[in-house]
Amino acid sequence: MKLFDVYPLYDVTPTRAKDVYVYDDKGIEYLDLYGGHAVISIGHGHDLYLEFLTNQMREIGFYSNAIKNPLQNKLANAIGEQSLCHDYQLFMCSSGAEANENALKLASFVTGKKRIIAFKNAFHGRTSAAVAATDNASINSPLNEQQKVTFLPFNDEKVLEIELKKGDVCAVIFEAIQGVGGLDEPSEGFVYAMDKLCKANNTCLIADEVQSGFGRTGTFFAYQKYNIKPDIITMAKGMGNGFPVGGILVKSTIKAKYGMLGTTFGGNHLACTASLAVLNVLKKQRLQEHAKNLGRYFTDNAKNIPSVKKIKGRGLMLGLEFDFEVGPLRKELIYNKHIFTGGSSNKNLLRILPPLTLQKKHFDLFFQRLEEALNAINA
Repeated sequence: MKLFDVYPLYDVTPTRAKDVYVYDDKGIEYLDLYGGHAVISIGHGHDLYLEFLTNQMREIGFYSNAIKNPLQNKLANAIGEQSLCHDYQLFMCSSGAEANENALKLASFVTGKKRIIAFKNAFHGRTSAAVAATDNASINSPLNEQQKVTFLPFNDEKVLEIELKKGDVCAVIFEAIQGVGGLDEPSEGFVYAMDKLCKANNTCLIADEVQSGFGRTGTFFAYQKYNIKPDIITMAKGMGNGFPVGGILVKSTIKAKYGMLGTTFGGNHLACTASLAVLNVLKKQRLQEHAKNLGRYFTDNAKNIPSVKKIKGRGLMLGLEFDFEVGPLRKELIYNKHIFTGGSSNKNLLRILPPLTLQKKHFDLFFQRLEEALNAINA
């Protein structure tokens, strides 16, 4: 049987990984500055992570949500402690798309409305409403197009107010730093206006933290740069360090009802344990603060590269924008300089999403090899 060929693949076959390095089947070592789309938060194969999961597997790995699972309560408290989102409730699922799907569904339940407002270049997932709220026509099928979604530009308060006043919008979903879209951010003034307008028009504000959450940007959630409290917060990726984990945080003013949401695999024993291990390491190694400091170090050094036109992002959710498409540069970096990086819908942007355990010496190596790669593709 053949694989369903939907992924363009680099000719690299990883067989093992440790911390910020990945090793292929030829024994070549690669510096991982992409973390598998920001999934690897505490480094590959972290000893405590392996210990937590191994011990849990010896006890019980899975049972359904029809029974009590105290690990879910433990995880809720641990997330509350580190995020300071004490007045929220946790619902577990298994992926970022599922998190956004449940968030949008919940918003529709709560408001009784069904139109969604999302933003230009948004990416929220590949399922039903989540992909409909993703600004990429090529991955939206005719089935998805039945969803009512309006895409607006960031920072246009007037047009947002006009749309919300129509009275049919259940949710405004936004990324405080866009991921796949290219690391663009709304202005501070727009964020506060958006929050105020949602409250005034009985619309749920959803913060998509699937890629940016769990300390990556130097705050636990990226939206926490601002003094707002979204109605729903979605999370996944770095939440499990490679184990499929997702979830939503639901403001305490939203009341739960039996059957409102459901999941088979979400919140299972291993998933909770993986996320608890991540939170344990984040706290012990102070990785949130580390991400903030390392982001500054990256920015300071990137300023010295003449061909870099713009430095984007914060913490360890970063990007370098050039005046040319970076596809050839990424190939040079992976095949000849042995560094994993990422792309985005902005073809001129090189994305950097490393494990939060990265050190300054790794960025020093990156900048050295980036200069070599730039010289090579311009030769």
